[in-house]
Amino acid sequence: MLEDYWANAVFSVTPTILVGLIFWFAIRAIFRSDRTERAVYARMEAEERARRGLPLKGADQASTSSSPTSQSSASQIARSVE
Repeated sequence: MLEDYWANAVFSVTPTILVGLIFWFAIRAIFRSDRTERAVYARMEAEERARRGLPLKGADQASTSSSPTSQSSASQIARSVE
C-alpha cells in the first residue's frame, strides 16, 4: 500500500517537472538568442559608424555628460569594436 502511494506521487509530479524543464530550456534559448542578436547588432552598428567616420554610439552622450558611467560605457563600446 505504501509503495503505491510513493509510486503515484512520483508519477504525478514527473509530468509537471518535465513541462517545467521544457519551458525553462525554451525561455533560456530565447534570452540567449536575444542577447547574441543584440551584441551582433551593436558590433555591426559600431563597425558601420567607424567606417563612415561617425562617433561611436554613446560617445556623443559622454562628451555632453560628465558622469563617469556614460564615459565608461563609451569606453566599453570602443573596446568591444576592437
